[in-house]
Amino acid sequence: MTNGEKGTALAELRARTALRGAGLDPQVPLERASSVTNEVWLTPTHVVRVNRSHDNRLVRETIIADALPAAVGYPRIVAHGRGQGEDWLVSERVPGTPLAHHWPDLSTDERRSAVTQLAKRLVALHSTPAPLDLPPIVGTTPQLLEVGADDPTAPVLAALEQAARLEHVDPLMLHEALETVEQCAPALHPYVATTLVHGDVTFENVLWHEGEVTALLDVEWSRPGPSDLDLDIVLRCCAYPKLHVAEEFESRTDAADYVNVPIWLAENYPKLFAYPNQRDRLRLFSIAYEVRELLAFPPGAPVKDLSPLHAYHRLARLVTGTSYLD
Repeated sequence: MTNGEKGTALAELRARTALRGAGLDPQVPLERASSVTNEVWLTPTHVVRVNRSHDNRLVRETIIADALPAAVGYPRIVAHGRGQGEDWLVSERVPGTPLAHHWPDLSTDERRSAVTQLAKRLVALHSTPAPLDLPPIVGTTPQLLEVGADDPTAPVLAALEQAARLEHVDPLMLHEALETVEQCAPALHPYVATTLVHGDVTFENVLWHEGEVTALLDVEWSRPGPSDLDLDIVLRCCAYPKLHVAEEFESRTDAADYVNVPIWLAENYPKLFAYPNQRDRLRLFSIAYEVRELLAFPPGAPVKDLSPLHAYHRLARLVTGTSYLD
């Protein structure tokens, strides 16, 4: 048995253990599903997700799911629990597969309809009060900003100072990024929120079936925040879609296919685009996202040899005014 086969066998064992823990048949047929962050398995009637990151993402997700209105379209959770070094969640299976996998083959009208339906679900989610007992995310949030803090930009400023000490980077570019954050910071005030954002609104987390959006999935990064935090994620997904699909679908994914998504989203959810000083807000959100990615995946070679999609280059484009926001 190869290492890959051993890994798959162990992952299947974890899924079957979760099914047993949920009181379901652990011998039911299992189908491995693509996922960017978790181990995901499908039975004919349920979905099993296993998180092996030693944090509390799926436990948090169960709390959030209980608070979501039906209009969001989140599947009903059957059970959740913990194993050795992982947590797991079993939910009812909803018809459909990720919208990102269908997107290259959809017509313009189908794509527009999908965005219209997604917008309605986001409106419902962004109107949902955050549960009072929601624990904090272990580690760091996708954007290094702290809601309710006197200085919400303190985490991103500290991260930029840390990134400037990495090997292969240009400290001057990181210093310019820091200055950009300081210049844009007034656009955030006041940075408070009591309602939820999704935190990972990519088309991998939207199910599509026979012309309908059937579910909005994976709210493990959901937290209190201003709704345009999710706009930041959507815009990045449209600009760099290859980074937000399962690996086996990267070759079919093209940013040109996503160019109209922000336009359609604005038509159906204008409030999402109505924050004062929003260009500065979005630039700050994006820097706060990219520096987190840069620290998670530091350059292993001179930057001229890195992929154009590496976080270093994405951050540099934000600083120099040559990014998708410009």
